[in-house]
Amino acid sequence: MKAIAVYNIKGGVGKTASAVNLSYMAARSGCRTLVWDLDPQGAASFYFRIKPKLKGGRKKLLSEKRGGLGEHIRGSDFDLLDVVPADFSFRHLDRALDASKKPEERLKRLLEPLADDYDIVILDCAPSISVTSESIFNASDALLVPTIPTPLSMRTLEQLDAHLSRKGPKSLRVLPFMCMVDRRKKLHRMAKEMATASAAEFDHCEPFLQAEIPYSSQVERMGLERTPVTVFSPRSAASRAYAALWHEVVARLGGAGESCRGAKA
Repeated sequence: MKAIAVYNIKGGVGKTASAVNLSYMAARSGCRTLVWDLDPQGAASFYFRIKPKLKGGRKKLLSEKRGGLGEHIRGSDFDLLDVVPADFSFRHLDRALDASKKPEERLKRLLEPLADDYDIVILDCAPSISVTSESIFNASDALLVPTIPTPLSMRTLEQLDAHLSRKGPKSLRVLPFMCMVDRRKKLHRMAKEMATASAAEFDHCEPFLQAEIPYSSQVERMGLERTPVTVFSPRSAASRAYAALWHEVVARLGGAGESCRGAKA
């Protein structure tokens, strides 16, 4: 089982839309896929038409008693795709983790019993550097980092790279990709060139993935349709971009989906 976190310190960069569409692509490729919505806003849960609420909240989630994480899994409208919904109490998840033993390992321990049930776990993460994010880093095989081509977004990526170089797990793969790209904007075009040049200076992050997600009204429509863009607009530029991103992630991670039933890389 591969655990992939869609993460950025910065908010509003397309994390949830990417997590939702990539998880759908994974399931459609034949991977038994689990989405874990760790953002208290619960947007991923909303997109999948699942109530963003857990019985017992964060305390029940982190308890080692009873059914563990598996007790909270809900089915989606799509074959091979399940969801652990968010809960608004996750806004205090740092506090609950900090009170547990080895908090940086807690989320990893929750995922371990599911290793035989899923091929891919995609974590939709809230924007922060915190106890929760440290636990996410240790639970994940890779971080996918959506990055808007602007100086501030690039600065945030550099901050993440510096932090992981000092404190991150050495085995953690960090794969940034361009998101919400508007090629009509000169600033975006300039920032993309700067990103290519600065990637060589990263200590932990790998070079940018070639696939990029365009700024698109179709992605914004996900809030109305409550489903992945690849479902209601399969021929759109955004849908094709997410498909390309998924295939590139599989290739970059050494065939993350090769063990999936019918997976196509």
